[in-house]
Amino acid sequence: MNNLIADIDIIPGEEAQACDFKTTVDEHTGKTRKLYIESYGCAMNFADSEVVAAIMKEGGFDTTSDFYQADVIFLNTCSIREKAEQTVRKRLTDFQRAKKSKPEMTIGVLGCMAERLKEKFLEEEKIVDIVVGPDAYRDLPNLLSIAEEGQKAVNTFLSREETYADISPVRLNSNGVTAFVSIMRGCDNMCSFCVVPFTRGRERSRDPYSIVEEAKDLFSKGYKEVTLLGQNVDSYKWSPEENNKARLNRKEEDVTTVVNFANLLEMVALVDPSLRVRFSTSHPKDITDDVLYTMKKYDNICKYIHLPAQSGNSRVLEMMNRTYDREWYLERVSKIREILGEECGISSDMITGFCSETEEEHQDTLSLMDIVKFDFSYMFFYSERPGTLAAKKYPDDISLEVKKRRLSEVIKKQSASSLERNKLDLGKEQIMLVEGPSKKSEDDFKGRNSANKVVIVPAGNYSKGDYLTVKIIDCTPATLFGEVLEINPKN
Repeated sequence: MNNLIADIDIIPGEEAQACDFKTTVDEHTGKTRKLYIESYGCAMNFADSEVVAAIMKEGGFDTTSDFYQADVIFLNTCSIREKAEQTVRKRLTDFQRAKKSKPEMTIGVLGCMAERLKEKFLEEEKIVDIVVGPDAYRDLPNLLSIAEEGQKAVNTFLSREETYADISPVRLNSNGVTAFVSIMRGCDNMCSFCVVPFTRGRERSRDPYSIVEEAKDLFSKGYKEVTLLGQNVDSYKWSPEENNKARLNRKEEDVTTVVNFANLLEMVALVDPSLRVRFSTSHPKDITDDVLYTMKKYDNICKYIHLPAQSGNSRVLEMMNRTYDREWYLERVSKIREILGEECGISSDMITGFCSETEEEHQDTLSLMDIVKFDFSYMFFYSERPGTLAAKKYPDDISLEVKKRRLSEVIKKQSASSLERNKLDLGKEQIMLVEGPSKKSEDDFKGRNSANKVVIVPAGNYSKGDYLTVKIIDCTPATLFGEVLEINPKN
């Protein structure tokens, strides 16, 4: 997410890094060529870049943090908002100097923006040599060969089967403690404001056994937390009948007939009690009581749910094609609180100024926020995206001034709710997983509790990857501050 005036996040902690921009780091394993990847947008994009790095590593590439040293530069792009695409175009101008000094350099654009624009990207940005959609990364070595022969190369084919289940991702920007694990790709929810179904294709779920094996491998390497990723994890569903290719090497008695998301959560939680499990993102129409009871059953499944509301008004939600109304959303929140307790963290996405939204309907969003008391939110004003259902059906008739004013009111409301929720933690004992030193002070360490809130504690006789029992003694709207009571035995 881009933390700009048009795209403002309240994220879990002042120490947290907004998910908008990451680059590769220096790797020296003796390979002869250098790859530089810059990733924008959501966690799924960052996970995809790890798949790309793995494919390119097999092709003889180490990664670099300096694009001037790169033989190949990839931009893994986002199309969710216009600002995200503008950022990519501006960044391409920075690469022109590098390519001028190193003409043999190859520049490729990957991901959602590539999928949306296809060959048109090559016409608009002459510096680009390769355009590759999210389902075509296996073809990168071939496309690179074409580009190195002086031709432009494009593959934006959207697959009904590709999940990259057999590729072991190269962990980029890793703290060695937390990691993303993709469990599915694509999206079947045709929200009218969203380009994702057009840029990432239809939903398909990854073989659950490969997911469990990846989690086991990560744990064996010292990782203590995995986040299961999907555009809508609640709709995860795998069966041998629908995934015959994944079944070929398995005995009949070893195959579960149907694995839904609740089943998968349990399978990953059983890898080890010391491996924390998170997931993102949930859709309000799909999150089931079974998922909630599974979360309650296992202590190592974190008690946190990202549940995007987008609006608090039922008419606007219908125009957004969210397939639920205000009452349905509030019932799901009530059920979360009933099963998992008030301590369960809940976050949201909010869009202000959607087509034809009235002041009264905007007030419904604010009142929903008053009722739910989100721990934090990702908040934006509406940005019309070409090709979406909203762009085709509804005029973008709310002025920028009104959109920004409404967004400001939502941000103010969320800040107050975040502080109110964090104050409830004061004096409580919690378990935090240490992710590393604080960016603000070498005298502090940072980590997160089960509810996905950042906790800052004084440095001591512990290190990243340790579980600590802490007592919360202070807070801001974005961060908890604690004192360490003990190093948790489950380390």
